[in-house]
Amino acid sequence: MTIQPKTFEYELSPSGVATITLARPERLNSLTFEVYEELRDTFAALDHEDDVRAVVITGKGRAFCSGGDVESIIGELFARDMKGLVAFTRVTGALIRNIRALRRPVVAAVNGTAVGAGAVIALACDFRIASSAAKIGFIFPKVGLCGADMGATYLLPRVVGLGRATELLFLGDVIGAEEAERIGLFGRVVAPEACVETARALAERLAYGPAFAHAMTKQMLESEHAMTLDVAIEAEAQVQAICMQHPDFRAAYDAWVAKRPLVFEGAKAPFDAGGRRGTADGPAVKGGGQ
Repeated sequence: MTIQPKTFEYELSPSGVATITLARPERLNSLTFEVYEELRDTFAALDHEDDVRAVVITGKGRAFCSGGDVESIIGELFARDMKGLVAFTRVTGALIRNIRALRRPVVAAVNGTAVGAGAVIALACDFRIASSAAKIGFIFPKVGLCGADMGATYLLPRVVGLGRATELLFLGDVIGAEEAERIGLFGRVVAPEACVETARALAERLAYGPAFAHAMTKQMLESEHAMTLDVAIEAEAQVQAICMQHPDFRAAYDAWVAKRPLVFEGAKAPFDAGGRRGTADGPAVKGGGQ
């Protein structure tokens, strides 16, 4: 394992799921300068880890992440000039940029409270599985700051629409898991004890999938919103042609013809032609890879 963080926990499963666990439960997993920087650097490094096929990020205890630590960050910021403040906000933004730039699917297991920077980190992930006890809020206006922080005003309208995003970013309200799921901010809400397990099961399913194609999908989701429809269709034509040249496309076809389990390049376990996961030595089992 080449990634060995000091400020949070990191684990890599045999199937290629990397789990990042924020581990300051006594401070509701609030972020320090050091945690911000190490998270930023870790998400950048994960793009170069061939064994990593999907990522889960969660928190220890009753919070996912409560944002910047009031004592170790916010108090210190009052001593900085404009240059120092911009240097800090660029570090926080770089963390979100690296999550979005990572060509691996990222699943947030929102196990509890996610506010401020914690809400934006969850927002930046590709999937959000939440505990029924979770709450989320972009609380920046409640501390005298604007809602445009760490890419929130860029990302949130794409997830919940401009109207809902406007309400959340102007008012700074903290909403419960049920409401967050209703407006599309959370993809799925489960019992608290099942949150991390469900997120990992989803990440496992993604890890067993076609990593090259998943990377292309994430790239196009990032790129196409700024394109016209004609440009997007042409871009997808070229991207799909590239995927058709990848060994995974042929492997899927050959497995379907031979009625044998499918294993994508680099994956640790095969799927059958119906998308059910099996083992190299035995038949596939039901469950869609979960």
